[in-house]
Amino acid sequence: MLLRKKPVLCNYYVTYRCNASCSFCDIWEKPSPYISLEDAESNFKALKKLGVRVIDFTGGEPLLHREIGELLSLAKHYGFITTLTTNGLLYPKKYTELKGVVDMLHFSLDFESKEKHNQARRVNCYDKILDSISIAKENNERPDILMTVFPENLNEIERIYNNISLPNGLVLILNPAFDYNDINCATFNKEQLSFLRSWGKEKLIYINEAFLDLRLNGGNHIDHPVCKAGSSTVVISPFNELVGPCYHSAIDKWPIDNNLYDLYKSEEIQKVLMMEGRLPECEGCVINCYMQPSFAVNFNKYWLTAARSTFKYNFYKGTWKQLFA
Repeated sequence: MLLRKKPVLCNYYVTYRCNASCSFCDIWEKPSPYISLEDAESNFKALKKLGVRVIDFTGGEPLLHREIGELLSLAKHYGFITTLTTNGLLYPKKYTELKGVVDMLHFSLDFESKEKHNQARRVNCYDKILDSISIAKENNERPDILMTVFPENLNEIERIYNNISLPNGLVLILNPAFDYNDINCATFNKEQLSFLRSWGKEKLIYINEAFLDLRLNGGNHIDHPVCKAGSSTVVISPFNELVGPCYHSAIDKWPIDNNLYDLYKSEEIQKVLMMEGRLPECEGCVINCYMQPSFAVNFNKYWLTAARSTFKYNFYKGTWKQLFA
């Protein structure tokens, strides 16, 4: 049963460019422009009209955008909850632009070991993450540590938690990696999923336990899809295109041309969005980016577990009131 018939989230790709080349991601391989302020403001107005509550400024590396601070400020002006994840390389240079305009700021850190983290990211960014944490705290920001979890780095959770998260009073987000396209990196067995669930009970650790339940059940099934990617999430590319039904299984892309609201509501787009979770490549999908909003808008067996996990995180962040505003 759908609890909400409007999209709640926009994944706004400000660029596909990245200054890292992570082994579990292929987006950095794509040529890409940067979004313009003019297009963004037009789209913000349409997103507001569509009912979107949260904009995730993503990439690529979003801090490569020279006007990222202005984009975030503009989004806040229109009343959106803003989120942004960065590898930390540019945060020490750009923190003044971001101060006060990112509700959920995530610093990516996958290993407590400097050598292992830099090797996984294929760029020397470990020290920049630690610098970014210090700078953010000095400026009264409350960033999170976002750890992309693989079967191979499960033993790093305790080290990151005890040596970085707890001493700094920062939420540690455990984000299970997922396979897509030609990226094959994450098959968790039952014991490993149980291990992640146990960590989710700890103070200042957030993992959406519904993600774990979904994996135990074999992911999305096209004959009875749980995914609501198309109807819960608006995806906008750096080329100012609407992408559907999701970024990872894009059937098509449509130029927005200052007409996002009418384009999204058009019969053609709605037919594509209706394919959410039903395409052949959707079988077994566990992509967190779309399951999180899917769980939020659809009352099913995952809803309550997801709601409990999400409330815990938003309670820590002090953003829970915004969800009900």
